[in-house]
Amino acid sequence: MSLTASEKQILISEYQVHETDTGSADLQVAILTKRITQLTDHLKQNPKDHASRRGLLKMIGRRRRLLAYINGKDSNRYQTLIKRLGIRR
Repeated sequence: MSLTASEKQILISEYQVHETDTGSADLQVAILTKRITQLTDHLKQNPKDHASRRGLLKMIGRRRRLLAYINGKDSNRYQTLIKRLGIRR
């Protein structure tokens, strides 16, 4: 249910802002989006898993705050990021 190290490395290589980037806001949003999609699929199969549902809601809130931060800093970067991730907002 969680991201494997290889999946995370692939995301880092795709969304890093500079060569040594391992935790920028863009990268955090990409990792959270991947985890959210995995957890959404899990909850479709296990609708009574309320603990995981709470974790999903916390991740969605964290992603929303990070996206608001990116939008406040640079709206063009925000627009390109949500297009790349396929997030509708």
